[in-house]
Amino acid sequence: MSILSTTSAAANAHDAEPSAGQPYGWSYPSACCSGYDCRKVTGHAVSEHPQGYVIVQTGEVISYEDSRIKQSPDGVYHWCSAAGADDGRTTCLFVPQRQF
Repeated sequence: MSILSTTSAAANAHDAEPSAGQPYGWSYPSACCSGYDCRKVTGHAVSEHPQGYVIVQTGEVISYEDSRIKQSPDGVYHWCSAAGADDGRTTCLFVPQRQF
């Protein structure tokens, strides 16, 4: 069972859907998305560990210093993977601001 969230809202190829944090949506950088690589995921799809963010679906660990980590404009997780595949390598991970 996949824990990734998919949506049916219409959006442009590089656009995240509107949310409470970004009511008009926002555009994924072209370096992260080829029109279908990025999508919003639930908070359960990504976990934080001492070594970095873990993509639960794949087990991939992305260190906190990795350049693929981006600040999420809307305060929720967005995952961009190669070819948009649920088992693909991460190209970008948009994360909410960390609360200490």
